[in-house]
Amino acid sequence: MKISFKNAFLYSNNHFVKTSFSILNNAIIPYCDSSDFEVYDCEGMYIFPGFVDVHVHLREPGFSYKETVATGTDAAVSSGYTALCTMPNLKPVPDNYENLKIQLDIISKDAKCKVVPFASITKGQNGEELSDMVGVSEFVSGFSDDGKGVQNEDMMRNAMKKAKELGKIISAHCEDNSLLFGGVIHKGKFSEKTGIPGICSESEYLPIERDVELAKETGVSYHVCHISTKESVEIIRKAKKDGVDITCETAPHYLVLNDEMIEDNGRFKMNPPIRSEEDRIALIEGIKDGTIDMIATDHAPHSFEEKSKGLVGSSMGVVGLETAFPVLYTKLVKKGIISLEKLIEIMSVKPSERFSLCRDGVNLCIYDLESKYTVTPDLFKSMGKSSPFEEEEVFGKCMMTVCDGNVVYNQMK
Repeated sequence: MKISFKNAFLYSNNHFVKTSFSILNNAIIPYCDSSDFEVYDCEGMYIFPGFVDVHVHLREPGFSYKETVATGTDAAVSSGYTALCTMPNLKPVPDNYENLKIQLDIISKDAKCKVVPFASITKGQNGEELSDMVGVSEFVSGFSDDGKGVQNEDMMRNAMKKAKELGKIISAHCEDNSLLFGGVIHKGKFSEKTGIPGICSESEYLPIERDVELAKETGVSYHVCHISTKESVEIIRKAKKDGVDITCETAPHYLVLNDEMIEDNGRFKMNPPIRSEEDRIALIEGIKDGTIDMIATDHAPHSFEEKSKGLVGSSMGVVGLETAFPVLYTKLVKKGIISLEKLIEIMSVKPSERFSLCRDGVNLCIYDLESKYTVTPDLFKSMGKSSPFEEEEVFGKCMMTVCDGNVVYNQMK
């Protein structure tokens, strides 16, 4: 494909330069405006490296009534994502090559961007026996039992040892089942505001404490999923200072919402829950000082019926691919809380580095940062429509996405 871009603000080495350039054979070359190149004038627009989300649920195989690889990656590329890592709570669970191949075949046929699965840590994600980690290792980004915490310490230790041998990451959903109290939101054991049992912070940060010690012991590359508490930030900050090979992610809703904003509506139900303003501020500080390495959406689509039963009855999870950048740009960058360069670092550079994604070829997205609109879930390309940001006014519209040198989304025609 032969494409030329002129007058763009291009992200390069952690700053923006106004420049013109071309793409030929999946490589960037000096600007060319010959007749066989398609030329786009990007005056006033910004070009970023393609976003990388290391925590998404594409629901296929097994739950295609919620989302498919085709619809999920359509949502992704329309928002500037060029690589996704998919979680293993599928049917069948990718705990051996035979099961994983079902997913890989769908990805090969339907994915509109790069998609690399996680295999499960344990067979069937039941926490009782390790998956066939050796048999799947060359095809996956790492191992996770996302949706469930590995409750047994010896099981996690053995998983870390094996992942270390294979040179793979353990990406952990940290949750102590004994501390859940049947809750659905934050506020410890009980919420005075809603009268609904809560999910306490200890259920997240105590397993992180345990796993940090195991990561020290085994030397594994360890990644913590969707952190939401101030204690988690501090534990990870200290672990990094101690030299542990640890990274972590948080999600947009934990950075811009607090538990005073929760309504009795399924679009506010996710796990971990939206927590206190104190927790939110701690997460922001973790972004600023590098304790939190990256943004992941935990894009978790469900059917309308599954999300229409209020906080108590609805399924856990909200969609996020189509709102992540505009929400964070609007709520954090435009308000001067973090820089645009920092946002690109945590949405693209750091996840790409940690999970070795989109390191070669041309993967980029073009954004019109002045475009203002209202988040309207009915217009989402994802099959999931449940978003805590419904009706929010945001800035930032994706105009084009290029994946491996090919235009996979284009609103600049």
